[in-house]
Amino acid sequence: MQRRNQFLNVPIEIIRTVVAIAETGSLSKAGERLGLSQPAISSQVKRLQSLVGGALFVKTAGGTTTTELGKVAVQQARRILEANDQLLRLGGNNEGPLAVRLGISTLLADEFIRLQSAVALADVFVHADLSPAIVRGLVDGYIDVAFIYSNPLTDNEQDITIVNEAEEPSVWVRSRDFVLRPGAPLPILAWPGDDWMIRTLTKHNMSYKIVFRSPNHQLRLEAARAGIGLTIIPERMVPSFLIPAREYYLPQLPMLRRLLCVRSGLDDDRATALVHQLAQVFFTDAGKIPAAT
Repeated sequence: MQRRNQFLNVPIEIIRTVVAIAETGSLSKAGERLGLSQPAISSQVKRLQSLVGGALFVKTAGGTTTTELGKVAVQQARRILEANDQLLRLGGNNEGPLAVRLGISTLLADEFIRLQSAVALADVFVHADLSPAIVRGLVDGYIDVAFIYSNPLTDNEQDITIVNEAEEPSVWVRSRDFVLRPGAPLPILAWPGDDWMIRTLTKHNMSYKIVFRSPNHQLRLEAARAGIGLTIIPERMVPSFLIPAREYYLPQLPMLRRLLCVRSGLDDDRATALVHQLAQVFFTDAGKIPAAT
């Protein structure tokens, strides 16, 4: 008796899980987004890996990243989800076109929100994250437009299109009461994958220790307010409760590149309009952003 071909189908729930892991860079964060436990997330990943015949993700110091096979799988998963959403619209669900997906650095998010209107963002989905994660989204295809800092960008700069850029200085900041003990390593308030401070301190052979690490920009500022350590931010962003640290022993920081980028191959009138809007607001007058009021 001839065996019938067995057709394999990947449940849409697993597809969503794979995309969520790629976007958040973490199995636990993907679980929080989808309302699933980490064992359930791990089980779904293992099931898909057995179907495609290889590992899709690998753990690194910065979180969970996609393998080469995983990058291909995530790209296909996004196509499946888009097709699924378009099919649902045939029945009147989720009416309207897919939103333009804007990725923005957490450093720039406050200014962006302050200077935009609800009307201007009616068809925009905003994803705030660290700049390297936003760049990864551009390369993998789940971010359309990005407003980020780069120092440097990534090894994948050739895979995206930079439409505007400007340079601006960064400064060390601290609380008014911060005191560094003589001979003690410099206490640093960092973020995952931090390169601005660490590379500068290493270059100048300075002793330091990371005493606080968070991807949340506001939390780092609050840690600086509490006198826990030093951090750096763009010079124009120094809040009133902190002061620029001008101590002689602090090395000069490099200039920052503020970038407006689009993913390669993007062809969408709404995305083009968003890029024009961002360029007008954030890259006019020699790249100066209006000061906070």
